[in-house]
Amino acid sequence: MTNPAVRQLQNTIDSVIKGNGEAVKMAIVALLGRGNLLIEGVPGVGKTTLAFALAKATDCGFQRIQFTSDLMPTDIIGVSIYNPERKEFEFKPGPVFSNIVLADEINRTNPKTQSALLEAMNEKKVSVERKTFVLPEPFMIMATQNPIEFHGTFPLPESQLDRFMMHIKLGYAAPEHERLAVREQTSFGLLDEVNHVVTKAEIISMQAMVDRVLVDDSVLDYLMTIITGTRRHEKIRLGASTRGAQFFLKAAQAHAYYEGRDYVIPDDIKTLAPFVLGHRLILKARKFISDAEIVINEILDAVPVPV
Repeated sequence: MTNPAVRQLQNTIDSVIKGNGEAVKMAIVALLGRGNLLIEGVPGVGKTTLAFALAKATDCGFQRIQFTSDLMPTDIIGVSIYNPERKEFEFKPGPVFSNIVLADEINRTNPKTQSALLEAMNEKKVSVERKTFVLPEPFMIMATQNPIEFHGTFPLPESQLDRFMMHIKLGYAAPEHERLAVREQTSFGLLDEVNHVVTKAEIISMQAMVDRVLVDDSVLDYLMTIITGTRRHEKIRLGASTRGAQFFLKAAQAHAYYEGRDYVIPDDIKTLAPFVLGHRLILKARKFISDAEIVINEILDAVPVPV
């Protein structure tokens, strides 16, 4: 049974993001696992709203960065400004110094600016002029991305994709949910009614409990066999990295905690595989968006499930 606090968080966000319960669930799992989340979808399906709703429901500090072609790294990290009274430079933190940071349309800016997030995503720190600043806890980057076939986009490099714990696709809602959303005009109006149901301290406490979720050796072997399978599959040119395996395990622990268990089972691994591995695999030939998911399912089918 799902943890009561987590269930309340899910229900609160579901009241705003109607018809995309799985996407909401994966966003919560990524937060509990201290991971970053990449959300892909065409404009207008609720990617930005999901980030807003998660921040409001958790009472976390929130900053939105609208990525554009002229955005600079200092617009994200911050800048040192000379203080004539003290006769020294003072660092003015940028929007990345928050709990939940929305990198809106991250693939609309150039690679140099995209790379400004790498250290923050991987180490929860920012280095500026030989000084290191620790980011607040909890910390999470939620990036939205339009499909790369849209004009004016820069595909994310593999090194940055690998730093996202999970990648979800937000599509059009089912007709009955979309009809309700149209009647309510805009989900941003509903955001004003969202109250926090989980505090920052509770999120940090739950993240610590996720760390203690048990992983049996047989389950870990199952996960590692899947990782190895991504490196040996005939259709894959580049498989999952060691960092990807680490994220996979942490996501599985977070998913188990979400489901109300203190131990990981193979179903956690199978459920998360498409979300954790899909954006990490480079196929030798890719014609359709679903190709990676098809290959992942082939690997899952080939690996015996521990009993």
